[in-house]
Amino acid sequence: MVTDVPEQQKQRSKSSGSLVTKVSLSLRNAIASGQYGPGDRLPSEIEMTEAHGVSRTVVREAVTALRCDGLKRGKEVSSAPGVDRARLSSDLEVLEIRTPLEIEAAGLAALRRSPSQEEAIFDCHARLLECIEQNRSIREADLALHIAVATATNNPLFTQFLELHGQAVIPQSRVVSEAAENDQTAYRRLIHKEHEAIVIAISDRNEQDAKLAMQAHLRGSQNRYRDMMRDLRGIAHS
Repeated sequence: MVTDVPEQQKQRSKSSGSLVTKVSLSLRNAIASGQYGPGDRLPSEIEMTEAHGVSRTVVREAVTALRCDGLKRGKEVSSAPGVDRARLSSDLEVLEIRTPLEIEAAGLAALRRSPSQEEAIFDCHARLLECIEQNRSIREADLALHIAVATATNNPLFTQFLELHGQAVIPQSRVVSEAAENDQTAYRRLIHKEHEAIVIAISDRNEQDAKLAMQAHLRGSQNRYRDMMRDLRGIAHS
């Protein structure tokens, strides 16, 4: 009978370890897919406990594993220690598809936007600046602004495209995944400035300037990603 106790403990330990691995893998996949980007907060312990049907101890051990791998700092998702080259290619593909669609969307928004849609674009632009000033991830605010521009075309297909892909269409946070905080802030302010040119042109009902501003923004994003790919391969920038 005495020998059965250690065996039961081993079984419980094995079961617990499997659950920790399962939860940890689920969180890693969510981070890798872009569901949670750098600066975003993971769900609370209670939320993860309910979502995965495990104890708080299991959740804590799974989160500790993320922290040890550099994927979590404090309560927020940290910068990943490495960069997924396949993910970079996917981001570039999405940007290439977005570019012609959103250039046209910006032009149509300038021609068709209503006063309430114009205000919605202004509000989204202001929220993005708030995120920068509070040193928070800008992904949600970034996406919201692009959706507001798409909505202002009054053609629902533009909006549906962005909503279908969700935050995957805003992969910009990975560009500075290993950058210092000052570089991260500078990058976010650059995005804000590029957006501002789009917002002003739409507000002025200037179709051509709106298209050019959106083109500069999305082509700039493509160039920044290509620079990153060159850095990964040790190729000097031209």
